[in-house]
Amino acid sequence: MASVSIADIKALREQLGTGMVDTKKALEEAGGDIEKATEILRLKGAKGNAKRADRSTSEGLVTAREHGGRAYMLELNCETDFVAKSDRFIALAGGVEEAVIEAGATTLEEALAAPAATKTVAEVISDAAAILGERIQLRRFVSLDGDRFSIYLHKTSKDLPPQVGVILAYSGEDAETARGIAQHISFANPEYLTREDVPADKVENERRIVEEISRNEGKPEAALPKIIEGRLNGYFKQVALLDQDYAKDNKLTVGKVAADAGITITGFARFKVGA
Repeated sequence: MASVSIADIKALREQLGTGMVDTKKALEEAGGDIEKATEILRLKGAKGNAKRADRSTSEGLVTAREHGGRAYMLELNCETDFVAKSDRFIALAGGVEEAVIEAGATTLEEALAAPAATKTVAEVISDAAAILGERIQLRRFVSLDGDRFSIYLHKTSKDLPPQVGVILAYSGEDAETARGIAQHISFANPEYLTREDVPADKVENERRIVEEISRNEGKPEAALPKIIEGRLNGYFKQVALLDQDYAKDNKLTVGKVAADAGITITGFARFKVGA
């Protein structure tokens, strides 16, 4: 078996992020040929990808960027925080982001099929999983239209890349208030923009639940309609952004804050890694 130099092992490890023993064995098997050793390591990792298919990917990062009148956000997952904060994984996320933006992707399927050099994004991710030895998954992707955008990325730990991301699409001039609302979304996690956006079946189900609760509490029959509507309003304040109490001033709703600032919110998206 060919002997290999420490310099070649170091160079290949830095290039691929592989372990010392695996790198040395691959170089020896390849007779010192770095290109062939890279192929050996990829093939070895690819065999492991199938075994990792059912593993949980609860770590990772969120990245977002505005480009050409649209805003893009993706969540790239892995298995451990060790990989999530590695330079190779962060670079992978940057490359994926660049590819999907360049392709103008609007859905997760389009993002995975986006060309990245001579491969697709899905193939690039698979190759990275083979090298890093973990399951890697592009879990979510969103693309929003808008006049203006406020993008907020939040680190839940200073040692990790951003794990919460928000895109706020709006019209108006007050960028500072828009950023404050984007920060509010990261904390409050609304599901819908307005109460009218909440699906009718969800509203009716909530109405049924609060009515049953109210009756079980022995509330007077005559008072039930008002009590039910009050509790429904409480539900809307949980799930509808414009109805929520603003995190920076709970005496005001987000809708009131936006109106006072002369901005109109046209859409938003929020990702949290693993949630």
